[in-house]
Amino acid sequence: MAKKMRLFIPGPTPVPPQVAEAMARPLIGHRTQEFADLYRRLEEKLRKVFGTQNEVYVLTCSGTGGMEAAVANIVNPGDRVLALVTGKFGERFAELAKIYGAAVDALEFGWGNPVDVALVEARLKSQKYKAVLATHNETSTTVVNDIRAIGELTRRYGALLLVDAVSSLGGIEIEADAWGVDILVTASQKALMVPPGLAMVSVSPRAWEAINEGRAPRYYLSLPAAKKSLTKFNTPYTPAVSLFVGLDVALDMILDEGLENVYVRHRIFAQATRAAVRALGLKLLAPDACASPVVTGVWAPEGMNADDLRRLLLKEYGVLLAGGQAQLKGRIFRISHMGYIDAVDLLGVLGVLEIGLQKFGYPVTLGAGVAAAQAVLAGGGQDV
Repeated sequence: MAKKMRLFIPGPTPVPPQVAEAMARPLIGHRTQEFADLYRRLEEKLRKVFGTQNEVYVLTCSGTGGMEAAVANIVNPGDRVLALVTGKFGERFAELAKIYGAAVDALEFGWGNPVDVALVEARLKSQKYKAVLATHNETSTTVVNDIRAIGELTRRYGALLLVDAVSSLGGIEIEADAWGVDILVTASQKALMVPPGLAMVSVSPRAWEAINEGRAPRYYLSLPAAKKSLTKFNTPYTPAVSLFVGLDVALDMILDEGLENVYVRHRIFAQATRAAVRALGLKLLAPDACASPVVTGVWAPEGMNADDLRRLLLKEYGVLLAGGQAQLKGRIFRISHMGYIDAVDLLGVLGVLEIGLQKFGYPVTLGAGVAAAQAVLAGGGQDV
């Protein structure tokens, strides 16, 4: 039998059959009332998932495009910006701000560590910043940052808060309005369970004041253009119509399950995965206190190249795990449990991981990790 491909990477993630079916339907025109009705539905559902009363704009681009839209519409050359860096995507946010001429101060916390809120406050006390850039869920280091606490600081010290929630929204709780997030960016191919190609951006009234004074060049990623088109529930340029249709179905799935139930499910899966890793005698990348509910990072055993293990699992079992990036390349592997993943999927990947480790000579008792995960799943998780 031909191997099935099973994605356990933090994007793209598995697409539910009902989403794939909806996307396969005949296309509709993007300047029709039917599309406007679709976008109107999306707007209502997205506001619920974003936790916002503000408009949410759907852009046809990747998550990085959404991050660039946030920067391009806020940052003017010379603006002082504070970038909170806990991994690869925090670095990317800082790089984008530099491209648009910002004077960027990068506050580095080390890969595997979360943002230290006390250090952020000390920096905001000592220096006036136009904006703070933060990553909610840093997939490269499997760390979650405390956006609520950061938002309290940015409101207190008068800075705008721009948040990359590309890999968190739909899997980890976030409330744009209540947490003081001025621009929140996400993308379709992570916890929202849709193929790559859409970015979604919410914008606060405070952010609009800055956008309307913006001097940086912007065209395709212009949020004023998106806002103008949204008055008619349309887009300024040709949208990825099929992805809009798929997103409509995926959001129904999330809201039908209930946001809190979705968040609990992801937390339980993270607990089960971490219990399995410990039972196998492996080391986790992120501490429990800041560990991501949607992806788990694991140090490869001493003397084993993580990418060799990943290649074996892909070749023999069709299971694709994520590798490490930059200084973590070859040293860690990452197991995604976000989006359209259930308990059977999770137990399957953990079982295959055990076999792979054994084939590389690692002393593993087959079934030990799976049993530890089963215990968590059977108990419904703890303190979730």
